[in-house]
Amino acid sequence: MPPTSRTPDARTDAPEVLSAPLVVEFPFTRSLGPVQSAFLTGLRERVVLGVRTGDGRVLVPPVEYDPATAEEIRDLVEVGSTGTVTTWAWNPAPRPNQPLDTPFAWVLVRFDGADTALLHALDAPGPDAVRTGMRVRVRWAAERTGAITDIACFEPCEPYEDGATQEAAPHSGEFTDPVTGITAPARLDYTYSPGRAQSRYLAALAGHRTVGERCPSCRKVYVPPRGACPTCGVATRDRVEVGPRGTVTTFCIVNIKAKNLDIDVPYVYAHIALDGADLALHARIGGIPYDEVRMGLRVEPVWRGDGRYPDHYRPTGEPDADYDSYKELV
Repeated sequence: MPPTSRTPDARTDAPEVLSAPLVVEFPFTRSLGPVQSAFLTGLRERVVLGVRTGDGRVLVPPVEYDPATAEEIRDLVEVGSTGTVTTWAWNPAPRPNQPLDTPFAWVLVRFDGADTALLHALDAPGPDAVRTGMRVRVRWAAERTGAITDIACFEPCEPYEDGATQEAAPHSGEFTDPVTGITAPARLDYTYSPGRAQSRYLAALAGHRTVGERCPSCRKVYVPPRGACPTCGVATRDRVEVGPRGTVTTFCIVNIKAKNLDIDVPYVYAHIALDGADLALHARIGGIPYDEVRMGLRVEPVWRGDGRYPDHYRPTGEPDADYDSYKELV
């Protein structure tokens, strides 16, 4: 089927550039090797462990391979719970989920017996109370689970009267009920502004229409529009309505259910080249068994209620598109 395109009317003009808060959040789960397992389990037991390299340096936090030689290292040692600030920066406005909810200093602390420093928070009344070289000690969390947050923060302390510090001592790394894995939440909060080109694109979608922009040089039509041609580097001002039908160029079968997504697995996510567009967009395919989705399948959008974008695409019943008609978009 030959592509078609239409010049949109004035309704595609967005009255203003859009913006909205956006949160990207996911839990990162990983298993622990013997070194990291011993380190985090040690924190749960109020023990700080490091690892000794072949040339005698003690690294805290410990790593499994020497960063200088790449040799595997397993020689665990216990260091002190006190240390020295090597550098710092004041944080006047703590963000949510940071170690302290009052202003504090980010510090690099070299534990007694260690040769490297660990980054954490220092509870101090103000920046005038913080200095490089000051002595600090661990303030342990009341409830410890085997995570870096078992160190609630550091707090200032007085130096030993004789100036001595604790030396690193060998440690077996063995504990009852060792920690073997962690789940670390990752979250990014920001305000997204799509710009004028994509604001017009989103405004058109609200009217169940898909509008791209044509490059004045290479004549390609980009959907979603970017405001400039990624190939020619020139501004794209000519708006072109495309679709609504399109062709599946490639696809994947999703077998893992996402949290808070009310879609049964398996389902198909595909790249779809809308008629008249020179860039494939991605969307979910519905209305067909997942194992019958194929390259060249002709599809059309399905809108739900007052949704601002298609809920999914379904087969149109047309014959499959010839591969040569979409091969440049695979």
